[in-house]
Amino acid sequence: MSEIVAGREVINLNPSQLRMIKSGWGEAAVEDSTVEKMTYISDGLRVKGFIAYPKEPGNYPCVIWNRGGLGSDGAIDDFTARGIFGQLAGWGYVVLASQYRGSPGGEGKDEFGGNDVNDVLNLMPVADMIPGADTSRWAMEGWSRGGMMTYLALTRNHNFKTAIISGGIADLHCNAQESRFMRMLYEKTLGSFDSQSFKEACFKRSIINFPEKLPKTTPLFLIHGTSDERVAPGDSLKLSEKLLRENIPFRLVMIENGDHYLRTHKKEVDQMRRQWLDKYLKK
Repeated sequence: MSEIVAGREVINLNPSQLRMIKSGWGEAAVEDSTVEKMTYISDGLRVKGFIAYPKEPGNYPCVIWNRGGLGSDGAIDDFTARGIFGQLAGWGYVVLASQYRGSPGGEGKDEFGGNDVNDVLNLMPVADMIPGADTSRWAMEGWSRGGMMTYLALTRNHNFKTAIISGGIADLHCNAQESRFMRMLYEKTLGSFDSQSFKEACFKRSIINFPEKLPKTTPLFLIHGTSDERVAPGDSLKLSEKLLRENIPFRLVMIENGDHYLRTHKKEVDQMRRQWLDKYLKK
């Protein structure tokens, strides 16, 4: 296992921070979970990531959680990791998450949906080192860019029982046209907007162009705010039409007036996410 994980460290926060975690993510996120930051090996690169698991011994399904952003923009800090991943672990899941190659402290270059998709799937062997991790039951969750990473990973591995995508990018070129912010973000990695290479890179990363590659045995839960200012709500709507034609099981929930981060709908969204995971991983 030393060939896969190069280091682990439990995240310890001060009492004030822990009170904030309890307020934002619930008591169980602190009291019932352990969250660690780690360095693991992906395609020979040392990549940063996180592990979270319930404190109580047991047999727990595994969830891969995919972050948004690019490089240091959107990287998960210790406080946020303790909240997001501690909450999931408190619900009774083993959680694995990658910062992706090229993020602070990690090796390689963030390719925004290129070879860095391997960083997602290369988390799976890490679960073998976590006592109580049931590696026969897997789910994946992604937010924003993490939604794109989730879609792409699912086209390569059909062994996930379900996936949740919130504000997920499904059509990069459309978003680059509609959002100046997203266009600037993409150009950092994919090249000039007007170049042929940019169009080709967008096409290869946009699940809207090849939904037939998604597994028909992995139900998808798409959540999107109608006031999302970063990723167009139409991404999830247009993808839903294609999922229908491909007979891929899914549920779509559009959150009225929800922004990209669904800030004012957190409790509602958390409840839906937990019920969905429990339905497909704990039945």
